[in-house]
Amino acid sequence: MITEPADRWDDAEADGLDPLAACVYASRLIGRDPGLVLHGGGNTSVKTREIDLDGTPIDVLHVKGSGGDLATIEPAGFAPLRLDLLRMLLTLDRLDDDAMMNALRCASLDASAPDPSVETLLHALLPHPVVLHSHADALLALGNQPDGAERIRAALGPDVLIAPYAKPGFDLAKLCAKLVTPGAYPRGLVLMHHGLFTFGPDARTAYRAHIALVTLAAAQLTTVTPEAVTPPVVAPAALARLRREISAAAGRPMLLSRHDDDRIRAFVTRPDLADVAGRGPATPDHVLRTRPLPLIGTDVAGWSEAYRGYVDAHRDRAAGLTPLDPAPRVLLAPELGMLTAGVRAADTIATADIYRHTMDVIDAAERLGGYRALSAPDLFDVEYWSLEQAKQRRRGTPPELAGEVALVTGAASGIGRACALALHARGAAVIGVDVSPAVAQVLPGPGYRGVVADVTDPDALAGALTVGAETFGGLDIMVAAAGIFPRSRPIAQLDRADWRRAMAVNTDAVADLFALAHPLLALAPRGGRVVLIASKNVPAPGPQAAPYSASKAAAVQLARVAAMEWAADGIRVNIVHPDAVFDTGLWTPELLAARAERYGMTVEQYKRRNLLGTEVTSARVGALTATLCTDAFAATTGTQVSVDGGNDRVI
Repeated sequence: MITEPADRWDDAEADGLDPLAACVYASRLIGRDPGLVLHGGGNTSVKTREIDLDGTPIDVLHVKGSGGDLATIEPAGFAPLRLDLLRMLLTLDRLDDDAMMNALRCASLDASAPDPSVETLLHALLPHPVVLHSHADALLALGNQPDGAERIRAALGPDVLIAPYAKPGFDLAKLCAKLVTPGAYPRGLVLMHHGLFTFGPDARTAYRAHIALVTLAAAQLTTVTPEAVTPPVVAPAALARLRREISAAAGRPMLLSRHDDDRIRAFVTRPDLADVAGRGPATPDHVLRTRPLPLIGTDVAGWSEAYRGYVDAHRDRAAGLTPLDPAPRVLLAPELGMLTAGVRAADTIATADIYRHTMDVIDAAERLGGYRALSAPDLFDVEYWSLEQAKQRRRGTPPELAGEVALVTGAASGIGRACALALHARGAAVIGVDVSPAVAQVLPGPGYRGVVADVTDPDALAGALTVGAETFGGLDIMVAAAGIFPRSRPIAQLDRADWRRAMAVNTDAVADLFALAHPLLALAPRGGRVVLIASKNVPAPGPQAAPYSASKAAAVQLARVAAMEWAADGIRVNIVHPDAVFDTGLWTPELLAARAERYGMTVEQYKRRNLLGTEVTSARVGALTATLCTDAFAATTGTQVSVDGGNDRVI
């Protein structure tokens, strides 16, 4: 639902700020207003007078760096550029994109600054000290109609310039140069299908002009509060199957995130969904994230074939550029809600954010005069734009487990936590499961979800797998690391409660987890992987640890059977036997001291009582576990690997 923006400028907060700091303040206000930005996009700039190295005063344009987020931008996120060089570029008759970006970098006064925005030359052209730019939903709703320019003119008044859509860069700046009359000071500039620019002598003036104009646009719209409904229940395997199809189309594993609330449900149940959603995005700026059109329904292969036809029809416009994969990024279906795909969890969230805005724009435009987006050739030009592709390449090659989903039990501490950290470091999205609430804080960011659950409760385990499917689309990797070590005592003094508890956590819970996870692992795009964290006590049991040794041995036998049964499904199952890992919850200082004393050693000597004389840490176990889940072990299943520094009883 599109809402009027709020004027959040606080004179007390902004008092005394220098021009760049005031621009940063205004930028954040715009970036944090959901009605003004599409996933942190937009551009801002401020012109200042600086002193060059030789003491000469020079005019400098500080423009937001490419890819920066307005909501969180810092002064270091602006690129300082020599304004005279930028305005010299505007005197040229033509300038291709690559040459323009090279010239902008050469104009920078700071080699460590980010690449300047592709809209830099427009900011340089405008004579005002401060320029603010956003993708306001209200203006996109007014503009994405057959008579969009007329509607914007009627809403904002005659002293706002309106420019037809042009791809940001040199051509846009030259187009606007024809509109900006010397000596004229319009209230703002609207670029159709793109956004609003406002300007002023200071950040406060430019910001309040922005709020005023977007408020006028929003006043033309009618809003409808969606009816509250109960979203349907979707089986995790159904999401995993769709994810596998999307991953196959993309040629690599992809995450798939499900979103379903009243707002989304109202949109995906529209009787004209295929028509309105099939007219294109609200703005081409994020077409690489959303692709030109969403998939309506679940026919991934059909969408991919249609996308290939779209590319073939415009292939002459993309000569020399890297072909994009034919996999949808947005899927809309009444029975599912909205699904968004991406290599990283942050990508799925960004795409969902962008398409929520798109839904609002489409709804508002349809209530006015009918939604109409840019033509396919214009969209293609942006999707296959060398500068956009270069921006994507600058993100670097994704880590080896990017696009894959891991579930780790016992993730709140010790070896389980180390496994979660190691898998996440290699790019996997991770579901951490533990009875401790601390599992929620193991890792920051969208690529991790902590689930508080007792592994001895099958319903809780099923719930954790559902969270993984809803958040990331399925399951590729499973690490069973949760375990307990009951009190040490000889068999003659065996406590039946200790025995049953050890079996429940170390064996029964593993059996339940294996049974519940198998349908999802069988749908993993590159084949499922399972690692059981067992113990040295399996090949070489110690005295007074019968419940622990027996329960771990039973779990190992279960894993060996799974390795045989699941190989046909492309699932490999391997086992890690740690020993003497003392930075875990199983070892208290008192227990460690008692064991060291029993062997006549100091605590430090006891920690290194192995053939290599090295300390075995949970991080080392986690690193090996993550490696077992990579292609280095693609031909290995049913193996048992010791991480113990060398033990003569095991060897």
